[in-house]
Amino acid sequence: GDVYKGQELVGSVKNYTHMDRSQDKQPTDLHEGLRSTVTMLGHKIRQNKIVLEEDFGLIPKIQAFPGEVNQVFTNLIDNAIDAMEDGGGKLKITTIQVGEFVEVRINDSGTGISDEAIKKVFDPFYTTKEIGKGTGMGLDLVLKIMKQRHHGSVKVVSEPGNTTFTLCFPIKG
Repeated sequence: GDVYKGQELVGSVKNYTHMDRSQDKQPTDLHEGLRSTVTMLGHKIRQNKIVLEEDFGLIPKIQAFPGEVNQVFTNLIDNAIDAMEDGGGKLKITTIQVGEFVEVRINDSGTGISDEAIKKVFDPFYTTKEIGKGTGMGLDLVLKIMKQRHHGSVKVVSEPGNTTFTLCFPIKG
């Protein structure tokens, strides 16, 4: 059992780190990227007693920069885990095709983001984490990668116990 675990992680790290050397977008399997990210953060998910629910739809590969997409997933899933730090919670990842787009929704049952904070959440250096906890580069980078690099969008809705980040990727890049 444990030998396989190791190989799975090595595969994920390889998959995860091929930062986009090529200047061209490539056909990208978002489910693969999501699974790699979850594997990478698996320890943290288990440690925080988080229940992971995957609701993956039938989606096509999209034209994207896979390494950058994985950075976005890591940022959002890591934030979701941190929001549920008090032990326990549910992380739900949903994928669905909507016309010419694929949507990835990352939902957590954490503390939520205040109305005040939600207005600033994509600003550079804005963070709600304690000093030394976060980089403050997270969501600013997520927005850049989504909009400038993938011509997509990222939206967030939040109330206590229910926060959803929705990533919208054009299939054709």
